Amino acid sequence: MTISKKTNCIVAATVAAVLLAACAARPELIARSSTVPAGIDFSGDWQLLVTPGAKSRPPAPVEQGIRIPREGSPRNPGERQQRQQPRSSGSAINLFFETGESLKVTQTASGLFISFDRAIVEEYAFGEKRIVTVGPIEAQRVSGWENDTFVVETLDAEGSLLAESWRLEDEGTKLTRDVVVTRGDTQKWFLRQRFVRD
Repeated sequence: MTISKKTNCIVAATVAAVLLAACAARPELIARSSTVPAGIDFSGDWQLLVTPGAKSRPPAPVEQGIRIPREGSPRNPGERQQRQQPRSSGSAINLFFETGESLKVTQTASGLFISFDRAIVEEYAFGEKRIVTVGPIEAQRVSGWENDTFVVETLDAEGSLLAESWRLEDEGTKLTRDVVVTRGDTQKWFLRQRFVRD
């Protein structure tokens, strides 16, 4: 076989591998345990601990979008353009993120109900694996236990992952929530919140 035939075979194999990878199904989230660890109960009213000088409400995890000019907007760089808001975020994972300064948590044998500032209630079933929706946006969600930590993972169609972990600390007097948004192997956003019993 000549060198050019070998090169053509290598190129063809590489193209085939790339095409197969592009056609692969989106990743599936792994279900978590439905068994509540002994002695773990998040139930109660919780108040966010705020560090002096820090913002009490964190920004939602948002990825920068592509700015699409409005029809009829000037294209000449010398002409004055108005500031435009992104019309596309690239990921809808921020739609599945909730937070608040006060939480009311109700834990049952099969799940958690978390009320954020008495405005929005999120319901999580232990060991669940399902599709969740916000309007027309769908995402995979799993929730359940990993040792003494309650884990919720939400994966959108673009591959952005919102991972939340909740755990008790200081003999059950503090509730810590870690939130991480990743896309592929890249961490895009991190938040740690600590709550004390109210």
